[in-house]
Amino acid sequence: MSKTKVIIVGASHGGHQSILELTHKYENLDIKLFESGDFVSFMSCGMELYLENSVTNVDDVRNFRPEEMEKLGAEIYNNHQVTAINTNDKTVSVDNLVTGDTEKYAYDKLILSSGVTPKSLPVPGRELKNVYLMRGKDWASKIKSKLEDTAVRNITIVGAGYIGVEAAEASVLAGKNVTLVDVIDRPLGNYLDAHLTTILEKELSNKGVHVITDAKIESYEGYGGTVTAVKTNQGEYPSDLIIQAVGVQPNTKWLEDVVRLDKHGWIETDEYLRTNIKDVYAVGDAVLSYSIPAQKKLPIALASVVRREVRYVVAHLFEKEPSAPFSGVVGSSALSVFDYHFATSGLNTATASKANIEIKSSFYKDTLRPSYVPNEQGNTDVYVGLDYDPQTHRILGGAVLSTYDITAQGNVLSLAIEQRLRLEDLAEADFFFQPGFDRQWSLLNLAAQHALGEPRF
Repeated sequence: MSKTKVIIVGASHGGHQSILELTHKYENLDIKLFESGDFVSFMSCGMELYLENSVTNVDDVRNFRPEEMEKLGAEIYNNHQVTAINTNDKTVSVDNLVTGDTEKYAYDKLILSSGVTPKSLPVPGRELKNVYLMRGKDWASKIKSKLEDTAVRNITIVGAGYIGVEAAEASVLAGKNVTLVDVIDRPLGNYLDAHLTTILEKELSNKGVHVITDAKIESYEGYGGTVTAVKTNQGEYPSDLIIQAVGVQPNTKWLEDVVRLDKHGWIETDEYLRTNIKDVYAVGDAVLSYSIPAQKKLPIALASVVRREVRYVVAHLFEKEPSAPFSGVVGSSALSVFDYHFATSGLNTATASKANIEIKSSFYKDTLRPSYVPNEQGNTDVYVGLDYDPQTHRILGGAVLSTYDITAQGNVLSLAIEQRLRLEDLAEADFFFQPGFDRQWSLLNLAAQHALGEPRF
């Protein structure tokens, strides 16, 4: 009996989860995974830990080793770039980047997890030496080398999102002079509402990061082919190294004229995560994902998103008609900024505005534990932001922040958003109380009560 051929494009979270699900649920499959990179499955989200010497080895910062998936029955091909889908004979064209050969491979089912690539600003000087990106093992190793180089004193990070802030913290801890530049008016402004970013901007400054906002990059200046400064409309900043963290773009140019893309290059799928090509599915960072709080499709580049999409796709892969549509995702993440930790879930003022969704926001500050516990005993300040529909009070987003790690509360917010809870539901939700941990009313109870205008507890 011939085996059903399943081809997977991309070896990061989507490729990993695909193999786990396929080999667990089905038998008699011929599974091939193609990855264009030399190093299979590097986890860029673990790069900061590597830069700060908090991992065992750079080669361990990965989802899987090829031999682990091969033991499950999959074939892993690194240095193999899929360049075309041939719909007439259901094959993909694959370039062997080592030998230069091109070969066709047949598929019955094709799962695209092609991912994204980091952007480089189109400004003069971007070709200069020591202008870096921050994604993948190669860039991680290059940045690590510069952090250990005593000749590198001044580092400028362009982009104050997650990646930029991680780069700034790692650079400060390496003893460098750090400038963090962004075109928007506040660091992390696309992830958190203003009350919370104000706290974090102060934390960055207190830890030695020179934060420059509302700044337009005009050029990267250099001498002898090597970068020496970043020139902006607000001034020029000496730079021995520039780390660009200005967002990503979908790795989908090779799919043009075959798979339906939107005007920005994101892959469009139906409610079953099928592309416009029969038996071709798409998941992950390059896909427009259905957002539960926004009730529309948005680009949401998170490992947690792609793994849920893969789980759905594989479960329904061989159904003639899928029994249910993909339910969607919330989109949740967390980050440490020196002494502070935050988690965010769903929409915020910035993302809601981009999606043309009306929201109302509430900001709540309290202490972690009852007032009779002194600060020196761990009773730190805690902050909660809630974003909700002004008409229905349905919770659409939220975030928690503190020097104490309360990021697990972000999972509660995610579940509340996914289950379409209202402020009234969260205000009365039944959580535990023990004064060694929290308040008589849980922090999220209190934040929802505050948003409803109830008397302060």
